[in-house]
Amino acid sequence: MRSVVARITVVVADDHPVYREGIVRAVKERPELELVGEVATGREALEVIAALRPDVAILDMRMPGLDGRRLLNAIGRDRIPTRVLFVSAYLDSEIVFAAIGGGARGYLSKEATRRQICDAVSAVARGETVLAPEVHTGLAREIQLRSSEDRPVLTPREREVLRLTAEGLSAPDIGERLYLSPATVKTHLQHLYGKLGVSDRAAAVAEAMRRGLLE
Repeated sequence: MRSVVARITVVVADDHPVYREGIVRAVKERPELELVGEVATGREALEVIAALRPDVAILDMRMPGLDGRRLLNAIGRDRIPTRVLFVSAYLDSEIVFAAIGGGARGYLSKEATRRQICDAVSAVARGETVLAPEVHTGLAREIQLRSSEDRPVLTPREREVLRLTAEGLSAPDIGERLYLSPATVKTHLQHLYGKLGVSDRAAAVAEAMRRGLLE
């Protein structure tokens, strides 16, 4: 007896009818894919995805009514298990970074072939992440930039004060250890709070650990 392979359900959302029809045709030609909806706007896409909960949604980033980023946020907010594959002409590194960071499982250029798009749908359905070759360099640069922004530059003295604060020493104790007045230590702490975006010692230590500033 032959085993039945579950098909991957797909929704296609793009406001360009000719381009959308090309993807729809390609999906219908793939035996492992099952088209369950096609729409032109973000609002329609959200309604269909919420109702049908397809395995994968192929979305454009820019759509009338509700753009791809907001639609992705709504899918995550409502805990809809659908995996999102963006196929877009917008390949700006900030947009791609936000999409992947927001939970998208793939991002392809509209220059991708129909076969590449369908292959990406299958990969995304398996839990893989698929990125267009055109976005790799920009995305890597964006990650590096965000990482450097997340790790503020501390002076050597601020690092010492932070380390001793993490060890539980009070401002007077830190001052005695570093031959500084308590007032000077408190000034360094205020600078640390500002750089870390916090307002007290405990939060400073927690935030510094999150950002990898403390071993």
